[in-house]
Amino acid sequence: MKILRFILQKEFRQIFRDKTILAMMFIAPTIQLIILPLAANFEVKNVNVAYVDLDHSSYSQKLVNKIASSGYFHIKGNPASYKEGLKMIAHGDADLVLEIPPGFERNLVREGSQKISLSVDAINGTKASLGGAYLVSVLADFNSSLDVNIKLPNGTSAAPAAKISIAGSNWYNPRAEYKYYMVPGILVLLLTMIGGFITALNIVKEKEIGTIEQINVTPIRKWQFILGKLIPFWIVGMIVFTIGLTVMYLVYGIFPKGSLLVLYLFAAVYLVALLGLGLLISTFAETQLQAMFIAYFFMMIFMLMSGFFTSTDSMPGWARTLSNFTPVTHFIKVVRLIVLKGSGLRDVGTELLYLIAFAFALNGAAVWNYRKTK
Repeated sequence: MKILRFILQKEFRQIFRDKTILAMMFIAPTIQLIILPLAANFEVKNVNVAYVDLDHSSYSQKLVNKIASSGYFHIKGNPASYKEGLKMIAHGDADLVLEIPPGFERNLVREGSQKISLSVDAINGTKASLGGAYLVSVLADFNSSLDVNIKLPNGTSAAPAAKISIAGSNWYNPRAEYKYYMVPGILVLLLTMIGGFITALNIVKEKEIGTIEQINVTPIRKWQFILGKLIPFWIVGMIVFTIGLTVMYLVYGIFPKGSLLVLYLFAAVYLVALLGLGLLISTFAETQLQAMFIAYFFMMIFMLMSGFFTSTDSMPGWARTLSNFTPVTHFIKVVRLIVLKGSGLRDVGTELLYLIAFAFALNGAAVWNYRKTK
């Protein structure tokens, strides 16, 4: 244990000696957690709409006014023809073109129906689908509010059609605000990137400066060496996680609905698994540049397949299987369930077993792959 204590003292001195690493580990994640959720906004607003009004009636003007007042759209122009509207999309001046045909008001009053044309710029798929859906919703609301009295052939008023009213409510996120979904995920990714990159460079740095040779001739065991490298960054990771939870509460007003003890239990196990991956990368790489590229490869997979941007349920079968073999997927799921839903250990126990298995496998591989010469 004395040898392990000496390694820990060396690691802590090395961490606190490098001010740049300290800033990367503590200040950078804090600033990023404050800024990134403001930019990673999945709510689509400020959609630019150009409308082609070929009817110039009171109803067409009411429709345009309703679209403009919805809060999601900016009216960017009123081209004289549909062809000119498409040119606005081509030049990037409009995202949607709405064409109101001639006879719009007359057909609504006399026939009770009228088709209109909607063209959407689909280069940005998310903005196109959501912006188009918002506009269709506005049109449906306008349609339901029309004060049109449709007459039957005999002159009597048509009987009102049966309607089903739906009252919906959003559980765990009543206002369906993106920040409650994004902030916990961003916290996990920042913790992953900081922990993964720094530990991936740790043993490699010893190789480059030559101190690894001095360590190899000491009686220290391989598991003691790996453990001595892991513990300091595990402590740093738990501090970063605590800072992140504090920022999440003070800046965004998000406080975990579930148990903090369970949340910290998962964070502790997850960090062991993550740091084990970083140390495993470090045992393979010979230079810090190699370690950075290998770590970057895994970080990109973690970001894109963890369910942070898109739900894993919508992925193909092979992608879901691959996603289950990344520890980030399970930790993001758990953090969101505990923070937003208030899930307990019984609800997320399976995810804990996954993380424990990752922790044993990755750290065991790091100990096995570390080449120590006596």
